[in-house]
Amino acid sequence: MGVEFAAERRLLAENELDPLRRSHYPELEELSRDDAVELARWLRGQHGRARDIVRERRRVRRGKADPRGATPDIRSERGLAAKKQVFARALKRVNARLAQITAAARRARALANLREALHRKDSTRPHHPDAGGTGAAGMRSLRNRKARPVVHGARIGSVSQAGRVAQAARDARSG
Repeated sequence: MGVEFAAERRLLAENELDPLRRSHYPELEELSRDDAVELARWLRGQHGRARDIVRERRRVRRGKADPRGATPDIRSERGLAAKKQVFARALKRVNARLAQITAAARRARALANLREALHRKDSTRPHHPDAGGTGAAGMRSLRNRKARPVVHGARIGSVSQAGRVAQAARDARSG
């Protein structure tokens, strides 16, 4: 479930409200690509600044670093962490919108390329090569290069003769 804009408004300063308002729909859909890139750059900077401040406050609280500035700032970083999340969510929305814009541009380029290729294909004459001088004769048979087995002349018909002899022997026994 999303966070309401009123809840985000409580966490932000006055000068941060307008860019954040532009990161919400429907205003986000009306942004051009350049405006969306600029907004993403600003949000990324604000998110990084809030992240660095939260990190530094935690280091001071743990005793790992000395506090910066004239007075030590030992306030809780809970509000700043929530502010950082507001910027992160806004950046996520803007990045998603940039991805949509990029995908639409990519689709348009691909469609233009496909139409161009179809136009080139349709504008050329079909190429049907000539059948050549022997088009009607068909394919030529190739000579079989395997060596044919040589059968001795005396062996020709010996198998069928052996079959006749065996049949005659069976007929003589049964009859």
